[in-house]
Amino acid sequence: MGCIYLIRHGQASFGADDYDVLSPVGIRQAEILGSHLAELGTRLDRSISGDLRRQQHTANAALDQLRNTHGAAPKLEIDPAFNEFDTEAVIRALLPDMLTEEPQALHIMRNGATNRNEFQRIFSKLIQRWVNAEYDNANLQSWQGFVEQVQAGLERILNAAESKQNIAVFTSGGTITALLHLITGIAPAQAFELNWQIVNTSLSCLKFRGSQVSLASFNSHVHLQLMKAPELITYR
Repeated sequence: MGCIYLIRHGQASFGADDYDVLSPVGIRQAEILGSHLAELGTRLDRSISGDLRRQQHTANAALDQLRNTHGAAPKLEIDPAFNEFDTEAVIRALLPDMLTEEPQALHIMRNGATNRNEFQRIFSKLIQRWVNAEYDNANLQSWQGFVEQVQAGLERILNAAESKQNIAVFTSGGTITALLHLITGIAPAQAFELNWQIVNTSLSCLKFRGSQVSLASFNSHVHLQLMKAPELITYR
């Protein structure tokens, strides 16, 4: 059987003007991941990333560590199917209708870095409404549309894959959530409960044979745990 490693990007710049940039911690997480894979003797046949900068930066930092050890790593391929869903668009579209029941929601979302628990509470409610299609905005990509986008990316990988290949996909939490939903049949609401637990640079493994895919492991971050530095274990 072949293996598809789903790798969440390193910590991004939450609360900054541009979220789509790895923080110094995020860069370190990616380097540790690459070194860990090299120490395990993992050899990748393909590496794929969405086109977001935080995904590509994570990929290149990890692949550089593999090259330093093995002398080679596959060239990074780009497939936007593995991008994160547009969280800012979801917030802009759904937040106004929430203000009646959550008058402070706009302030909370604008200042998420200073009150992460409240940010997560409001964000979770917005995601629930998005997944349940409880909004009226034809221009917003639906949850179902996002799932179909991710499914198309997975099918492209499987159609081109050879047996026993190891393929790394550097992506985001929402994309991994959509794949969990597709592969295990878990309900979207339950899949998002798992989403909130996905650690930056964690690995989830999909085993495949032909077009048949199963979940072999989820959210492994032993490479960070071994560093015995709690600040390296982050979720956003």
